[in-house]
Amino acid sequence: MRALESLLSTDFAAIESVVFRIIRLKGRVVTTGIGKSGYVAQKFAATLSSTGTPALFVHPSEASHGDLGMIMPTDCVFALSKSGESAELRDLLSYCRRFSIPIIAITAKADSSAARVATETLQIPDLPEACPHNLSPTTSSVMMLSLCDAIAVATFRVRQFSPDEFKTYHPGGKLGQRLTTVAEVMHSDTNRLPVTHESTRLSDALELMSSGGFGCVGIVNRQSELVGIFTDGDLRRKFFKASTEDPIGKLMNGAPSVLAEDMLVEDVGKLFAERRIPSAFVCRDGIPIGIVHLHDLIQRGFL
Repeated sequence: MRALESLLSTDFAAIESVVFRIIRLKGRVVTTGIGKSGYVAQKFAATLSSTGTPALFVHPSEASHGDLGMIMPTDCVFALSKSGESAELRDLLSYCRRFSIPIIAITAKADSSAARVATETLQIPDLPEACPHNLSPTTSSVMMLSLCDAIAVATFRVRQFSPDEFKTYHPGGKLGQRLTTVAEVMHSDTNRLPVTHESTRLSDALELMSSGGFGCVGIVNRQSELVGIFTDGDLRRKFFKASTEDPIGKLMNGAPSVLAEDMLVEDVGKLFAERRIPSAFVCRDGIPIGIVHLHDLIQRGFL
């Protein structure tokens, strides 16, 4: 890996040129390769596609039987081959040359056929394979994969690819869940939020709390700003000390936990666990606009 690190530092200008070629591209990135290089090329295309750069993998053998039509003049092609002499690549590379489609070769051989026809060449260190017979692609595959990942990461950093965009391409699974925001899961019908004023009697506040189904009621001042919360737990703790005629403002917790609309649900779960609370209000400029309950997160698989 030290050899690859040296490559990334000494050949920085070439890598930078490739990254900005991708950024300026009007079409798509097409990756290709055969064998283990082909698997790396598939992963490279998948990483680019999931981080804001349209990309696809074209199998070189299938390309010779019609799939060349998938490659457009506005695309650029990344051809991966340790030797740079893979016979399966020849038709595809010839096609690219014929139609002036840029080729970026990733190879260990700077004087190979692929490198000679390429628009740009990125050379990986030409090291022995980890295979005991120096035959099976192992070291070279890791080198190629690391270089492709470095290009992909540099590309989406230049693009300033955001977590919100990332979620657009990853709506399912744990990645999508981790990037879900409070605004997407909160109960936002302000007419049904369990919110009342400081002067409301405890008896009326309890009725509102029971009808809301969230186990709490939010307390607001005359400016409709959240100033407190009263929960099922508060009721149990103060049951024998309070009168049903007491104003809820006298009994409330005056330091309620508050959520922001853009807060990640993952962080809400941590907050609930740390403070041992089952729900919290979402506020904008201090005014309640929604509420999130622990059960909502559990039912949707976030916890």
